[in-house]
Amino acid sequence: MVFDQMENILGYKGLGKNYDTAIDWLKKTDLSKLEVGKIVIDGDEVYASIQAYDTKAYDDAKFETHKSYSDIQIIIDGKETIGYAPINSLKESVEYNATKDVTFYDNSNPGLKIPMNTGDFCIFMPQDGHKPKADNAGVSAVKKAVIKIKIV
Repeated sequence: MVFDQMENILGYKGLGKNYDTAIDWLKKTDLSKLEVGKIVIDGDEVYASIQAYDTKAYDDAKFETHKSYSDIQIIIDGKETIGYAPINSLKESVEYNATKDVTFYDNSNPGLKIPMNTGDFCIFMPQDGHKPKADNAGVSAVKKAVIKIKIV
């Protein structure tokens, strides 16, 4: 798991071809101008999901992991808390869905709470349980880009 600010995103080039594609796209794209929905960057190798939602109570958010994709989650506007816990410390609650590439976990492990603000990003690998969309000092309207990077 990585937590950083967008001004430092170029420091993550070299993690692999798909990461480089994602980072190059991020550097040339004004995320604030994007509409909610899916944006294909490089077929199913790299794509973006632009999301807008109101955050919810931390205990109502769910931990998740992915097997085939890594996430770069970027706060475009607003603030939220993202929980983090290693996959081996989580208890599965909904088995893996290959079509959606997601497994969900219960909240018996509270995880590490990461406060995210506009311009912050996290990178989550398959071994990184993450719990997005949670409140950060109250309910917030969030616009977020989730860049999905195929790793398998």
